[in-house]
Amino acid sequence: MTHPVYLVDDDDAVRQALCLLLSTVDVNVSSFADSGMFLDLASRLEPGCLILDIRMPVVSGLKLQEQLLAAGIDWPTIIISGHGNIEACRQAFRNGAVDFLSKPIDEQDLIDAVQKGQAILDRREKLAAEKTEIRDLLVSLTPRENEVLGHVVQGFTTRQIADALEVSPRTVESHRAAIGAKLGTTSQAEMTRIWLEGQPSP
Repeated sequence: MTHPVYLVDDDDAVRQALCLLLSTVDVNVSSFADSGMFLDLASRLEPGCLILDIRMPVVSGLKLQEQLLAAGIDWPTIIISGHGNIEACRQAFRNGAVDFLSKPIDEQDLIDAVQKGQAILDRREKLAAEKTEIRDLLVSLTPRENEVLGHVVQGFTTRQIADALEVSPRTVESHRAAIGAKLGTTSQAEMTRIWLEGQPSP
């Protein structure tokens, strides 16, 4: 598995057992006995999958999950508990947990949950790479090409764009050809998709 796993549990025996289990399926796992210690380090860590014990002194797993989200760290999270209840389970899933497992942890259930978290990270990584590529394509356009593309995505015809920009239709067609070459498509629908995906997130 390509992404790291971070295990936060104050029980030494549980940490050792889960680390050993995950190492058998080639998971790079780091363990922490204290929520506060992990929270201090989290912003400097590579994005990964979290395994959080629900009951820990000072800061519980649910509270740590909330604090990480508040800090902008939204990583796939598995909550584990020896004293779980329905409300705690609901809260974990409201906060975006990918699974809620009861102790003693079933080995295959944990491996499956980690694989689910890894798949989420893979998808996010792929989407981020695609968004970067699209933004790079849009940056390659000249200011005038950007103007023309802005009209294209609104459904304007070549004549309408020419009138709006006070240029000849031939000039607009020339710009459209250049845009198509840079974006790798002459389809209005595909140009619109690229333009929309290249816009900054709200």
